[in-house]
Amino acid sequence: MARSAESLSRQWLDSLAHERRASPHTLRAYGDDVERFFSFLNEHVGAEIDVAALAALAPADIRAFVTVRRSQGLGGRGVQRALAAIRNFFRYLAREEILDNPAPRSLRSPRVPRTLPRPLSEKDAVRVLESAGERKVKWLAARDVALLTLLYGVGLRISEALGLKRGDAPLADSLSIIGKGNKERVVPVLPVVRAAVDAYVKICPFLSPPNVPLFLSRSGKPMSAREAQALMQGLRSALGLPERATPHALRHSFATHLLAGGGDLRSVQELLGHASLSTTQTYTQVETSKLMAIYKKAHPGGKTARKKAA
Repeated sequence: MARSAESLSRQWLDSLAHERRASPHTLRAYGDDVERFFSFLNEHVGAEIDVAALAALAPADIRAFVTVRRSQGLGGRGVQRALAAIRNFFRYLAREEILDNPAPRSLRSPRVPRTLPRPLSEKDAVRVLESAGERKVKWLAARDVALLTLLYGVGLRISEALGLKRGDAPLADSLSIIGKGNKERVVPVLPVVRAAVDAYVKICPFLSPPNVPLFLSRSGKPMSAREAQALMQGLRSALGLPERATPHALRHSFATHLLAGGGDLRSVQELLGHASLSTTQTYTQVETSKLMAIYKKAHPGGKTARKKAA
């Protein structure tokens, strides 16, 4: 009996989760993209999709899918991700010697302009950490402070912070992190970060074994990325911060403030776990754009230019 595309997709996602250690966000996004691809193919081909159908796909079939998704309002970045998911799926099929179809590799992803990171100011980052500690339930307040201090003080991704185990506490002077692409990096841990995590562990009402996630929800289950997003949304509303004040913005703030303080670009690259230095360099562009705004506002040349424009 021919293996269905859906069963192959489940095996692929399991492989990404356990062998490649993909984040829950990546698994959800990739899974959704490939599921939409299969739904399109069912109508496009006029039959259920199995191994034979996947092996017979041509580049034109995938381009037709992209065209449909574009017509549904999917932007350039969404198309990039969808094609990346499809390529990853077909690479898995080839690696497992199920089939080897070069069609996905022949398509180019659309180029999209790289947007600059949107960090918080140092003042707003401090306000976020202080306000997180004002929650009425003390152990939840301590948890929130510990989590957000890790993001801002160490520059972790939210998935990396939520991936820490109870056995990792108390934190040492450095922390070994498995990041994107299953790459390991070692990051220093400031005393203020260690103190925040210690304070949380000390009053957490749940006694967990070492292999259980460090950060827990109110019910004692592992804290989810969605809960972390909701936490920042509440703080954003209470403090009147812009929508860019997300958990990931604290990681951006970590990098931007380090570079503004004279941090070395290569060192910041290592701390963030960026594969390419060009990715880290976007943070220097943030500082440059900020300096240009100050220049135009304060320098006589900038004032003159504004008067002429008026």
